[in-house]
Amino acid sequence: MAEKKATKAAATTTKKAAAPKKETVKKAAAPKKETVKKVATKAVKAALVINAENAGFKAGDVYNALAAAGKALSVAEIAKAAKISNEEVILGAGWLLKEGKIKDAEGKIVLA
Repeated sequence: MAEKKATKAAATTTKKAAAPKKETVKKAAAPKKETVKKVATKAVKAALVINAENAGFKAGDVYNALAAAGKALSVAEIAKAAKISNEEVILGAGWLLKEGKIKDAEGKIVLA
């Protein structure tokens, strides 16, 4: 009986050994894609030129925006209406304040 067990064990090992091995085939690697690095671009802000001529033009823009609105506006509202920056609104408002054309009304700017 011991012989039968030994024979069966030998037969199973030979069956396992006789099983054909799978060949591993190396596949060609796909070409690597180039990675493109995206860089965020910053908006370039135009330099504000401060001279009498520019201040006068910005004062005109501020005055026209206030006249068209007919009510008190904040600096941001004037900038949006006149399509100029907040700094340019402040420059023009300074000119108009000096001339007495505008005044402060509850934190907003209104025509005098």
